[in-house]
Amino acid sequence: MPSKKSPYDAHPGLGMEEAWIARMPEKTGKSLEQWKRLLQATGLATEKERRDWLKKQHQVGTNYAMLIAQLSIGKNRLTDYEDGAALVEAMFARKEGLRPIYEQLLRLGKSLGKDVKACPCKTMVPLYRNHVFAQLKPSTKTRVDLGLALKDEPAGGRLIDTGGRAKGDRITHRLAVTAPAEVDDELKRWLRKAYEMDA
Repeated sequence: MPSKKSPYDAHPGLGMEEAWIARMPEKTGKSLEQWKRLLQATGLATEKERRDWLKKQHQVGTNYAMLIAQLSIGKNRLTDYEDGAALVEAMFARKEGLRPIYEQLLRLGKSLGKDVKACPCKTMVPLYRNHVFAQLKPSTKTRVDLGLALKDEPAGGRLIDTGGRAKGDRITHRLAVTAPAEVDDELKRWLRKAYEMDA
């Protein structure tokens, strides 16, 4: 019997980190392995000490310094995103009652188009098209929040302003969902709008 295809996709950050590592010699003058050997020789133990040293002694940019320092001490935050199904299981370990709502929202989001990707993180499942246009988050034991990237759309009724626009976040609004019946026509319209705004 064929195995069931996972509804989850690789986190976009995984490919981005690989691309950064490939460009590292061009951008920083050394490969990751060369930086690791150099950092090992310094005797600096912490990620912060290594990051600061890279920036001060070698003028490595902040993002590359952070990446090199993390990887040099064996820390790789992106490996946390490799197993989407395991992340979702952990997310709902104490919120099992919300799983039917989440599954309904996930199916709805994925049904918007073949270009929709669901890429779980530790606390939420962002839905991507070109960018994140929505996210599913079990915020409490009784509520899943459907976050939406709706830019300047006025809030009102069930549509709550998250303050995201002012903070520069993509997710600007949310709908609180406490029962499967609340995944109604209004919610579907808002989700489709967020999807279409990311065309």
